[in-house]
Amino acid sequence: MRLRGRDVFVKTRADAGEGEYELEAAGLRWLAEPDALRTPEVIEAAEDYLVLEWVAPGVLDEDGEEELGRGLAAIHRAGAPSFGDPGFGEQLGVSARIGSLRLPNEPAADWPEFYAQRRLLPLARIARERDALGEQGVAAVERVCARIVDLAGPAEPPARLHGDLWSGNVHADADGRPWLIDPSAYGGHREVDLAMLRLFGAVRERVFAAYEELTPLAHGWRDRVGLWQLQPLLVHAVLFGGGYRAAAERAARQYVG
Repeated sequence: MRLRGRDVFVKTRADAGEGEYELEAAGLRWLAEPDALRTPEVIEAAEDYLVLEWVAPGVLDEDGEEELGRGLAAIHRAGAPSFGDPGFGEQLGVSARIGSLRLPNEPAADWPEFYAQRRLLPLARIARERDALGEQGVAAVERVCARIVDLAGPAEPPARLHGDLWSGNVHADADGRPWLIDPSAYGGHREVDLAMLRLFGAVRERVFAAYEELTPLAHGWRDRVGLWQLQPLLVHAVLFGGGYRAAAERAARQYVG
């Protein structure tokens, strides 16, 4: 649609959560700060709608794939004040949003604690309540959390994460260049964004090669991909059911020892 003489994209729906669009707007601005990848300009954010600049769609080309990898490396390297909410969630009084789910986002002392206590265990509880995961699956997630310090790999400082970076949230413009959209931004482990990009396909290895040229990943990162993918698989099990329930249980069982 057009607003004040320019093409815009308007997000709205009847069941939008409290503060959802203001939180998304803050996340877009935060990801744009390092000036490494494009995000749509926030024109207006209100309780029941979000107005963004219109970005004509296209297909990511080879240069765009390399730009995505390098840009993600720069955004991650820009860092975050802590593992968890960068501050704008607290200011807005809004917890983390992933899809329609709300998750705690209070900062934690380290990444293993945050991932277990603010992501995996809350998602396992929701999955149990909604019968989206069996008792054995919930128990497997809890056992993963009990071992998380040993599983999480070398300690790293908090990275600036998109937080919901599946391939559909990388928008290609008409020139084949990448834009980041629909974030659930927070401070976390940089491998999380990359693991989610791998989960649902459609992103080529050129992206990851370009990333590692700038910021190589720590030893053992391949062994941790499934650990970080457990979070979005649990989200999908809760929201969509079907085969995601079994996929989440399989992912957890990989790490129960």
